[in-house]
Amino acid sequence: MPETLCQMFQESVKKFADYPAMLRKVDGRFRAITYREMGARVRMLATALLALGIGKGDPVAILSENRPEWAIADFATLHIGAVNVGIFPTIPASQVEYIVGDSGAKCLIVSDREQLGKALTTKKSLPKLCVISINRLEAPVDDVLSYDELVREAEASPLTDRAFEERWSSVMPEDWASIIYTSGTTADPRGAILSHGNFTSNYTTGRKVLAFQPGEVLLSFVPLNHVFGRMVDHYLPISLGSTIAYVENLRRLRQNMEEVRPHYMALVPRVLEMFQEGLMAAVAKETLTKQKLFAWAFSVGKEVADRAQEGKKPAPFLTSKTWLADRLVFSAIRKRLGLDRLRFFFAGGAPVSRTTLEFFLAMGLPIMEGYGLSETSPLVSVNPPERIKFGSVGRPFDEVEVKVAEDGEILVRGANVMQGYHKRPQETRETIEPDGWLHTGDVGEIDEDGYLIITDRKKNLIVLANGKKVLPQHLEALLFESPFISQAVIVGDRQNTIGALIVPAFDRLKEWAQKRSITIDAEDRVALARAPEVERLIRGEIQRLTTNLADHEKIRRFSLLERELTMETGELTPTLKIKRRVVLEKYKQLIDSLYAVTGQS
Repeated sequence: MPETLCQMFQESVKKFADYPAMLRKVDGRFRAITYREMGARVRMLATALLALGIGKGDPVAILSENRPEWAIADFATLHIGAVNVGIFPTIPASQVEYIVGDSGAKCLIVSDREQLGKALTTKKSLPKLCVISINRLEAPVDDVLSYDELVREAEASPLTDRAFEERWSSVMPEDWASIIYTSGTTADPRGAILSHGNFTSNYTTGRKVLAFQPGEVLLSFVPLNHVFGRMVDHYLPISLGSTIAYVENLRRLRQNMEEVRPHYMALVPRVLEMFQEGLMAAVAKETLTKQKLFAWAFSVGKEVADRAQEGKKPAPFLTSKTWLADRLVFSAIRKRLGLDRLRFFFAGGAPVSRTTLEFFLAMGLPIMEGYGLSETSPLVSVNPPERIKFGSVGRPFDEVEVKVAEDGEILVRGANVMQGYHKRPQETRETIEPDGWLHTGDVGEIDEDGYLIITDRKKNLIVLANGKKVLPQHLEALLFESPFISQAVIVGDRQNTIGALIVPAFDRLKEWAQKRSITIDAEDRVALARAPEVERLIRGEIQRLTTNLADHEKIRRFSLLERELTMETGELTPTLKIKRRVVLEKYKQLIDSLYAVTGQS
């Protein structure tokens, strides 16, 4: 097996030369770039980077959305022994400047004019930074190089076969491949150093379960600068000769699905929830007959899913009903969505609610939920397709050791564990023990079947005034089961009772209010959030969903927020996870007033 990402890529170029490696939208159509063509482009850009003085060990930052140039820039960087520093294109200029400065990047490759603006802001404090623009510039910009021009110049005098091979062959497994900055839900971003050996061990392990096939299509949506996207949407499919189609943007995700009809998709839970909400809203607009037909088909699918959770096969009568439900309802929905070829969704980064898992499995669209971290390259465990277990993140891979410490923290050891945190030796020593065990910061357990269950982040633990401890993520997951709750943040540290900040599902509330002829301006979110009828509805949902909790875990107080938490306001990470610390600070006054109220119980 290949020991470096360079070896892996060259093997794929040779083995799958005429297969399509990437699909990109050009003039309204998805067009293919073969593995042979991708290999040639990697070589040209590697030549250009060397000409700019980029060498072994030099960090090269990439500030771009998912696109072929991102993938090419990554492999070109790796082939000359340089280090990829991926940066989320959604973060502000101040964070770009921090990451570029902290990593020591010599070069910053950007996609469009918006990202170029961030690069130019960064260059003011780091004047020696080399900036390369992928998109064609409308007019020349001082000290900004053109990606296309650099490649054209390299084509005139490329590295020879021997010189190029000597370059990538000299890269060793222990050499750094990437510095990946964590999303920072509870602290400032830290750069996890991952070597070629870390990544190759992880994709070798991962493809035993995520068995993508040559020529099959993966629709790339999860940001490639995130370790989850880097592995599942990039290294893993490339190593297996699959085809990567790049989503244009979130607004065109549905359209792109219809156009490429993917076999696989990796998504964060929030996007899956948005799919579910959109489909249910569409069903609600159908005739009563079609609504009843969908409800019947879904009940059949749910029964099959429930039996699968118990390890049982469908009874003969259920098999025939399943076939009929699929033929009459679900096959048409899958085809309309462009998911008629989909083998599975792969989800990570945050828990997927049980209702969402059930919903898609009932429609014949299984979600394989997995677990990993930036520090583990990232894959640690995954639900095997033959036995997906709701509420778990699957079984740990054979090559990855997992154990639960006495305090409930999950520890991981294996060849996929990072080299350390960039410029943070003390934090590295605190995170990785001398014998190689990595402290994940996650709390969980391993059940009797060997499945790993994550309950929360250790830092998120809420300690009530009476000393009782509560894991907020578990409670938030329960609230997400409600169709009327979009987002939730559990609060109550050092208080007597648990409380919650809740963002209602405003579209669903609007339909609910209109059907009941409630005199609320359904278009006014502030009015909806403040309406007594809505407050009673949400209180009822909380009570319904938390009936079986211990008394100290029950949510006694809540407040409805009048807008969604977003990346633009700094409350969500680029992978749509809630930044708990930011939310608690931003809504401190509201939380304090919540506990000053004595009427809620």
